Amino acid sequence: MTFFKADKLAIHFGGVKAVDGVDFEIAEGEIFTIIGPNGAGKTTIFNLISRIYEPTEGKLIFNDEDITNTAPHLIAGRGIARTFQNIELFEQATVLQNLLIGRHAHRSGTLLANIFFLPSTRRAELAHREEVEKVIEFLDLARYRDQRIANLPYGVRKVVELGRALCTEPKLLLLDEPSSGLNVEETSDMAFWIKDIRDLLGITVLMVEHDMSLVNRVSDRVLALNYGRVLTLGSPSEVQSNEEVIRAYLGG
Repeated sequence: MTFFKADKLAIHFGGVKAVDGVDFEIAEGEIFTIIGPNGAGKTTIFNLISRIYEPTEGKLIFNDEDITNTAPHLIAGRGIARTFQNIELFEQATVLQNLLIGRHAHRSGTLLANIFFLPSTRRAELAHREEVEKVIEFLDLARYRDQRIANLPYGVRKVVELGRALCTEPKLLLLDEPSSGLNVEETSDMAFWIKDIRDLLGITVLMVEHDMSLVNRVSDRVLALNYGRVLTLGSPSEVQSNEEVIRAYLGG
């Protein structure tokens, strides 16, 4: 079974080849990280997977199914969730309300049932609340449950965004620079959560990250990109010692 595969993935913006024939495969239960200098195409790959961008060439395979042409609003329902490099939360809503939004992929029922809040709708709402409370407990967010996002420090907002993604019950979680803007202690906490997401929740993780200390702590394998092309793929130590990777980061 192919859990996830990018097959000759490419996207061109005019004459710019942002992603140029990238191949990689992720095994279920793996923490797989993409690294590279700014402009290497890392977040563009995330946008292709989450169907924000249409690929110029190539295929995306998930759970043995071709999702290359899947509509963006159906991706979460397929089992793929993501966070963003720049936090995307509803600032005037509470933590609880933001997390409940993550349950949208699992909502069902008829329009009339929802309008009149029938017993079936009430039962469903209670079930969604229970799932959200599990995520609140998992990420230690109980003290912030009823606080508005606008009143929270940046580090907590990052965790809330992670929580909202988990509320979709993904099989594959895309983390776009999860340590960006975090201090050393918060980054250490994020490393523990990423490992627990895989080990305790059974969720496969695809991460884009610049902080190599975090990459080393959590990654099973690392893919290095530059100018939209693959430089190398291997363990964190193998990739960091690769001469092409060193030149891409340091120049020369």
